[in-house]
Amino acid sequence: MSDLTFANRDITKFRDKLNKGGARSNLFEVEIKDIPGGGQDVEDEVRFLVKAAEIPASNIGNIPVPFRGRVLPVAGDRTFDPWTVTIINNEFKIRDTMEKWSNFINDIVLANGSVDPASYQKTGIVKQLSREGSGDGKISVLRQYNFFGIYPNVISNIPLDYGATDQIEEFQVTFNYLYWTVGADNEAGKSSGLAPAAT
Repeated sequence: MSDLTFANRDITKFRDKLNKGGARSNLFEVEIKDIPGGGQDVEDEVRFLVKAAEIPASNIGNIPVPFRGRVLPVAGDRTFDPWTVTIINNEFKIRDTMEKWSNFINDIVLANGSVDPASYQKTGIVKQLSREGSGDGKISVLRQYNFFGIYPNVISNIPLDYGATDQIEEFQVTFNYLYWTVGADNEAGKSSGLAPAAT
């Protein structure tokens, strides 16, 4: 067995690579900007009461091209999975706002609604926070993902149950969106924030 293999089994070397303690799934913050029918108080509640979210997947489709008994995989179009957040139900303020946003897109009774996508598609942000402070009392952000053109596609039910004890209600909202970018300085229509691969 080579010396390199033994060196890779040294736990202190692993510790040195994990010198920031690893990103933690419970350290995050979600923002949704300019929610139709919302306001600053709702946006502030979203930052605290979204208890679960997702860092987005990166998907490129595959086009199989047959050639003489073999298949050549060629990169296809990019697709974006829906983005789902779980929200703690406090006073129905966020729930009410999400239902009004959905109703603005397609009215429950009349089946009419906004015909301008720009009027109901907004911006969502998820930040992966660090355990390490910045020295000025602020929390450091390890990575930020910006979702452009989000709108609520599904607002989940809230189960009610006489037998449920010591539980706070929660519900999920699933958003569709146009695309996502990385980095705090990215804006709609600008680059992804990911450097191109070296050629």
